[in-house]
This record gives sequence, structure tokens and C-alpha cells, in this order.
Amino acid sequence: MFSKRTNRNSRPKRQRAGFSLVELMVVMVIIGLLAGVISLSVNSYLVRGKQGVAKLEIAKLSEAINSFYVAHDRYPTTQEGLAVLAQRTEKAVEGFIPRIKDDPWGNEYDYISPARSGPFEIVCYGADKREGGTGADTDIVSTELGDDR
Repeated sequence: MFSKRTNRNSRPKRQRAGFSLVELMVVMVIIGLLAGVISLSVNSYLVRGKQGVAKLEIAKLSEAINSFYVAHDRYPTTQEGLAVLAQRTEKAVEGFIPRIKDDPWGNEYDYISPARSGPFEIVCYGADKREGGTGADTDIVSTELGDDR
């Protein structure tokens, strides 16, 4: 009978137990790219949300200024600013607005009276806190909203 020879160096093939480092790196890069794309698209929604909140706050402040005008027959001066709206007086026992909030970027709203194109103007300078800009830096002005008359 013939004896069956076996090669001692040959090993039976095993199934892979895990992933290689290259495969893991490729997956990590793909996940990173997807996270970047998602964060960019979510950021635009956050900016639009903050701008919407600023528009609503400016509209509320404009209404309070108009109420101040009805009660005092004048608009607050630039020196008095928006703070005068929260003060309690004989004509406004609770004040015209409970408190003055900062804009969504944490800055104070700018109040100008008289304004270039109306009796007053309330301005939110956006994320850059400077006049002008686009995107998140866009200025929001009460006279452009049409809420101050």
C-alpha cells in the first residue's frame, strides 16, 4: 500500500477572524466624510433658525416701541435705548416688554432713533457682530421687516 505523504509545512486554510487595518481605515474615512456633509447641511438649518428668531424678537421689540409711542407720544431716544421698554412707569405698570433679550448670537440689539428710513430702527448684526455680511453674517433690520410702522 502506498502511504499518503503529508507536508508538515502546509496548513489548512482558516477563515478570517476580523478586519484588516486598511479596511478599518477606509470605513473611518467614509464615516468622516459623511459626518462632514451632514454637519454642513445641518449648519444651514441652524443659521436660518437663528435668523428667524432674530426676526421674531425684532418684531416684538417694534411692537413694544409702538406701544411706548402711544403711551408717551414719542419714540425712545437712542440714548434711552431698548432698556426703557422694560422699565416700569405710571403709564406701563409692567413695562412694555418683560425683559430685553440678546440676539441669538449673544449680542445686544442695536436701537437707532431717528433712523435713516423711519422713526426708529432695530438692528441685529448677525454672527459676525459687524455691519454688512452674507449668510450667517447677514444683518437683520426692523425697517426691512416692515414691522416698525
